[in-house]
Amino acid sequence: MPATAPPPPFDEALRLDLRGLKCPLPVLRAQKELARLRPGALLILECTDPMAAIDLPNLTRETGDLYEGHHKGEGFTAYHLRKAPRP
Repeated sequence: MPATAPPPPFDEALRLDLRGLKCPLPVLRAQKELARLRPGALLILECTDPMAAIDLPNLTRETGDLYEGHHKGEGFTAYHLRKAPRP
């Protein structure tokens, strides 16, 4: 997805294919995308880096966003992060 694309509406998820990227790139890309998403929007990251299992939950604890879990795909793990509502 180009960097200039608008954030997805609430009922859509932004899916990023981060397969092949190594630490710290998946968490840096997640941080960048979470910063521009609307509150309540879902971000799905497809990663092959095993460190993402540690880094992405830690990122959401630091940013206040929500880590909604993960599931295994064929050769990757998909992590679900949701942009936190504004205070």
